[in-house]
Amino acid sequence: MSRSEFEAAAEAAVAALGLSRGKDLAGLLARRGSKERALAELTAPGADAAVAELYDAMASESVPLAEAAAYVRGYVAAMRHARDRVRVRTVWTGPSTPAVPFRATAQVMVDVIDEAPNELLAMTYAARPYSALTRALTAAAERGVKIHIVVETLAGARGLLKGREPAEAFAFVPGLHLWHWARNTADHPHSRQHTKLAVADRRTLFLGSANLTELFPVTVGYRP
Repeated sequence: MSRSEFEAAAEAAVAALGLSRGKDLAGLLARRGSKERALAELTAPGADAAVAELYDAMASESVPLAEAAAYVRGYVAAMRHARDRVRVRTVWTGPSTPAVPFRATAQVMVDVIDEAPNELLAMTYAARPYSALTRALTAAAERGVKIHIVVETLAGARGLLKGREPAEAFAFVPGLHLWHWARNTADHPHSRQHTKLAVADRRTLFLGSANLTELFPVTVGYRP
């Protein structure tokens, strides 16, 4: 049976303690340690309140200590597994150098699109037609990928973007969904949508300063 208050409190306690001390928390619970003992032994900046709330949630939802220990131990193991699977790789656009084996930004962007089996989200400030990108997006659409692209508008850029609307760069991709930020100009008159990223199936993140044009500046890619 799900105990939402306890589960949320356990996850918050592990977040406050860190994974190593979170494992210690599981061990203390397994040894039937009291709230007072936990607060005395599991010292970490800002963690006291989270640990106390965990014990309070255990009491309010009648969670046995053994069950709490198993949940916390499993949650710590899952978080360690997720952390260990994340890889960070840097990619680069010009000037090329044989001394450092960076991958090209444009090629990595195409790879992220090619690897998306179900869903792709991309965001950009400026955009111009770029044949390699258009081909990759078209192929993704043809294999059934749901593609959402968020762009800035000429009006939203307030004179900093020139030429055609960024959305027109994607006019030849079938089935693509285009979006732009609906900003509150009264409260934030100078805000702009300046993010540049692509996310494939919520697993692969490509993040950096590269607009979806043929001019790709330095970018960092995060890939699990």
